[in-house]
Amino acid sequence: MTLNIRQATPEDAQDMVGIINPIIMTGGTTAHMTPFDDARMTRHYISPKRKVSCVLAKWDDAPAGFQSLAWPDEEGDAFPDGWAIIASFVDQSMAGKGIGRALFEQTLIMARQAGVTTIDATIRADNSSGLGYYEKMGFRTYEVLPAVALRDGTRVDRIRKKLEVIPA
Repeated sequence: MTLNIRQATPEDAQDMVGIINPIIMTGGTTAHMTPFDDARMTRHYISPKRKVSCVLAKWDDAPAGFQSLAWPDEEGDAFPDGWAIIASFVDQSMAGKGIGRALFEQTLIMARQAGVTTIDATIRADNSSGLGYYEKMGFRTYEVLPAVALRDGTRVDRIRKKLEVIPA
């Protein structure tokens, strides 16, 4: 079996929707509550205005996961210059196979090339697998946002982790 990591294109939107929507439907690990369609996937992850990178993993020919890195874009959540925001999703049936680590290796290359100094990962406090993944990648907690409301009104703490990017 072969794992291939490459930059995602709009033609990959459907495969990526097939990864994220089951995660959303299962609940408990992502702040996203509304399923994606191809257009939203393209706007939000593949080709956002402030994109640094969006990589897709395929295990043989099956979509296995994706990871996005973007410069901050939302008002009211100011980050220092040089910071970028990461989001990671691995097909639930393929967890534990090293896909997340492979995605991050490629994302880190792109972060260095773009001049990113720090990567932020903001994770739901009840997402133990996500928290563990980012810890394994070297991220460390720098802030806790208490009782952040999700779209359905559920309140959950968010854990902010960061990784200082060491230039190559």
